[in-house]
Amino acid sequence: MKAIFVTVGTTSFDKLIETVLSEEFQLLAREKGYTLITGQVGQFTGAVPGVEGMKVTVFDYKPSIMDDITGADLIISHAGAGTTLEVLRARKPLISVINTDLMHNHQSELASQLSRDGHVLSATPQTLLSEFQNLDEAKFKPFPPVDPSVFRKFMNAVAAS
Repeated sequence: MKAIFVTVGTTSFDKLIETVLSEEFQLLAREKGYTLITGQVGQFTGAVPGVEGMKVTVFDYKPSIMDDITGADLIISHAGAGTTLEVLRARKPLISVINTDLMHNHQSELASQLSRDGHVLSATPQTLLSEFQNLDEAKFKPFPPVDPSVFRKFMNAVAAS
């Protein structure tokens, strides 16, 4: 069973949830072999429609979504830094969706750079369906693991000066 996990983090991002829960998206997901969509939807109160052959479950919040991330084959997430890094460290394919309604949108810069580097696929709610349709999970480059020695070397250099 191929699974998609979608998350809005601690924000409200109804456009993302509406897109992923749409009949058009669910039919495409089913066509691509997915049978489960799990959504962390935050404050979303809209309808949760179903499509034959797709199971859709949603929840608002919980203390940790790491089990949902590791249990999914594809993550579709708001482009916040915290969730993005969690997904990249879990080495899961990620479609990072920019909330264009935010002011001073740092999400755009982060998602665009990570997309240029090949680590994520960047989208907006308006382009998500077409990006998902053209998705090639094999093209994602693994995010490099954290190297704690880099910070230590930096701090040693600062302390020495």
